[in-house]
Amino acid sequence: MRLILALFALGAGAYALSRRSAGSGTHPRAAFGEGQPGHGRNPVRDAGPEAMRDPPKEEWTDVDEASDQSFPASDPPATY
Repeated sequence: MRLILALFALGAGAYALSRRSAGSGTHPRAAFGEGQPGHGRNPVRDAGPEAMRDPPKEEWTDVDEASDQSFPASDPPATY
């Protein structure tokens, strides 16, 4: 019984710490640029390289743009 209670306490503590660090806002999300809504339960940034925190290393193509605009949808972009 003590082992179960110890594991429960350990799990509850880990959960509390993870929720505390996730809500602190000290670690911005990697995909979100300045001014993007990198908070909330399911944040989605605007499409395009200007909405990214780090600019793309290669030239941004039409395929990149279509792919970025379709995320997080499950359907592929209709630009064929």
